[in-house]
Formats: sequence, C-alpha cells, structure tokens
Amino acid sequence: MSYAPAGDLILTQNFVATLLSYDRQAPPVMRRGLEARKVAFAALMGALGNSLFVISQSLQLVSGGQVALDLSHVATFISALYGGPLLGSLVGALVGLGPGLYFGSVAGAIGLYLPMMVLGKSLTGLTAGLLSRTLMRGGPTPKRALLIVPVSFLPECFIIVVFFTVMLPWLSPILPVVLVKAWVEIAFMAFLMGALAGNKGFSDLMKKFLVINQGFLGSLRSQNS
Repeated sequence: MSYAPAGDLILTQNFVATLLSYDRQAPPVMRRGLEARKVAFAALMGALGNSLFVISQSLQLVSGGQVALDLSHVATFISALYGGPLLGSLVGALVGLGPGLYFGSVAGAIGLYLPMMVLGKSLTGLTAGLLSRTLMRGGPTPKRALLIVPVSFLPECFIIVVFFTVMLPWLSPILPVVLVKAWVEIAFMAFLMGALAGNKGFSDLMKKFLVINQGFLGSLRSQNS
C-alpha cells in the first residue's frame, strides 16, 4: 500500500501556521518569516516521520498487517527535544497520519485508528517537549534523552491499551505483541536520540533552525542569525 505523506502535510500547513503564530518569542518584524520557517520545519519532520513509517512497516511482524514496525516517532522526538512541546505535538500529529491511515485501512476502521494515532503521537511529542524544556534547559544531552524518550511514550501507551481493550476488544489478543513491539521501537529510538544528542554536528545543525530550549514554546532563529 503506497502513501504520499507530503500530500497530507500540504493540507495541514495553514493549520500549523495558525497555531505557530501564537509563539510570541520573536519580535513582530520577524514573525512572518519565522512562522514560514516553522511551517517548513514541521512539514519536513512530518514528511520524514511518515516516510520512515512507510519504509519500516514493510517488515510485518504478524500476518495480516495489524502489527508492523513504526519508526515515525524519530521525527517527533527530534522536533520535541530540540524544538519544544508545541513543535513536538504538531509533528507528532503529522506523523500519526500515515500509521493511522495504514492500520485503519487494514482493520477497516480508519475512523477509529486515525484519531487515536494522531492523538497518541501528538501527546508523545507534547510530553517529550515539556520534559525537554524542564530537564534540558541547555539543550539535549545523551543521558537525559535516554530518559525522556521512554517516559514521554507513557501517555500514548495508555491510549493504546484503552483503544484495544475498550474500543476494539476483538483485537485485544494482539495487544501484548503491539506493546512489546512499541517498547522495542521506543528503546531503539531512545538510544538513537541519545546518540544524536551527543553528536556535535547534529546539534549544531539543529541550532541553525531552532533556538534550543529557550522559552516554553521555543523559537526559530531569525533569518539573519
């Protein structure tokens, strides 16, 4: 099954721009340019996350397509740890589109899967961003990234459990496999984010786009910085 993640992202750009306009960290004369850069960064990370899902979901863990690898949260954690809770939650929502459409179409329940995926992944991005703002004021560090990634997944994990036990109880037999798979993915992404946080080249690259952990919402650097 093929997807065009960028096409889904185009439909959300005006919504993203409206939300990001509430970031008042930048002077008014810069705000228009900053909003455009934020939309571009969010769209880029959303496309990256959905592309990673399309690639990783080809490795089916259970026949029928209901359990497949999902590495889309790599983009969520990059956005949240470096850009803060608002950017993290927005990118989390965007990367939930691909998994929601895929698993929803396989189960014949897109109306249930899509909102659950978008909400759960958005909460992961929000939680990771809030923890990053609280624990890593000077920017992501390897040890704290290793801690933040699994802790931030707990709200989404709770939603997954409720979803399979309450909303789709006939699929509850696969819940243990889903949870084990999810935590293996999170463990992998925790070590990945720890490695990226310790990589000076990657951190410097992020600093060209983002003001790291300054203010609750985080701001993009000005065009002239």
